[in-house]
Amino acid sequence: GDSSMVLQAQEEIVEMKDVFSVKLKRRRFAGQKKGGTLLGITIFKCLNKEENKLTDCAIHLNNLSEDHCQSWFRHLKEILNGFQNRPKSLKVFVNPSSHRREAAHVYFEQVAPLFKLADIKTDVTVTEYEGHALSVLKECELQAFDGVVCVGGDGSVSEVAHGLLLRAQIDAGKDIDYVSKPVRAPVPLGVIPAGTTNILAHTLYGVKHVVTATLHIVMGHIQAVDVCTFSTPSKLLRFGFSAMFGFGARTLALAEKHRWMPSSQRKDFAFIKTLADLKPEECELSFLPLRIPQEDSHENDSNTELLLYLGSKDQWQRIQGHFLNVSIMAIPCLCSMAPRGLAPNTRLNNGSMALIVVQNTSRTEFIKHLKRYTSVKNQ
Repeated sequence: GDSSMVLQAQEEIVEMKDVFSVKLKRRRFAGQKKGGTLLGITIFKCLNKEENKLTDCAIHLNNLSEDHCQSWFRHLKEILNGFQNRPKSLKVFVNPSSHRREAAHVYFEQVAPLFKLADIKTDVTVTEYEGHALSVLKECELQAFDGVVCVGGDGSVSEVAHGLLLRAQIDAGKDIDYVSKPVRAPVPLGVIPAGTTNILAHTLYGVKHVVTATLHIVMGHIQAVDVCTFSTPSKLLRFGFSAMFGFGARTLALAEKHRWMPSSQRKDFAFIKTLADLKPEECELSFLPLRIPQEDSHENDSNTELLLYLGSKDQWQRIQGHFLNVSIMAIPCLCSMAPRGLAPNTRLNNGSMALIVVQNTSRTEFIKHLKRYTSVKNQ
């Protein structure tokens, strides 16, 4: 763990809800894998740190009595086994191509040891191509697992989330070409950040931190999250958390084509190139408005944000024109470049999604709009 302590003749309260593992502590010689001199038991707990971070801490309880230690060990294990939300078995997807090809290292060096410490069994698939996770999810026996974990960037997580929800519709006998009321995924999805931007991890945990994400999974912390369906009139395209049309979509597409470049250079190149070629798209938008937040409005702002609720009985509204960017987001989409999120007026699970529309304007005004995302106060 990141820290440890030995309790000797002092009183310390340890709440079992914070404990995720207990082990017998033994002294062993080099190369010795079993047996050894019993020294006591070690309790591993989850600690809250600053800036939304979690860490693991080892507490050593010294006792040379075999009977006492075995008795305490069994009793503590029974208590831990009683936490029903905590996973015992996980299906893990690792995208080795994420970011700087660090995902496999992140998983096997930082995540897997904590899963093993918590006695969580894992079945690991290192993906080999785009759509690999989706193919596996369609065929694997999901009932054998308590959850699915994705180690990768936002693209990898989106693919796994889509696969989980698609599998849920198939198992429920739904027509996957037209999903009016999707059923929930059968198991939770855990997100381990190993990508470039890691919007989903930032939004869920408030920070991009591998150990924090892993401990949330180990401790069984579950957060409901809104998801959108993206469809043509006749076919479901995918489940997802967000989509962009115009500037944002072209920037992402260009960055994806230049994956051979270092991640930071790739993002900067795609952003500058798309900004230099800035052009509006003509389209018509139909939506059901929930409310228009007044407190965040700006004078002469070409950006309009609406919270949409598809269950509304109000009349559909339509706007038509030339737009530089259109974004649809079911979650706030926090990241290091947008501390309050790309859609700060929506929430993780309030049943609404944000429609953010930037009408045709000058490049200077559009850059001002983009800069507001980087500010906590003027967003």
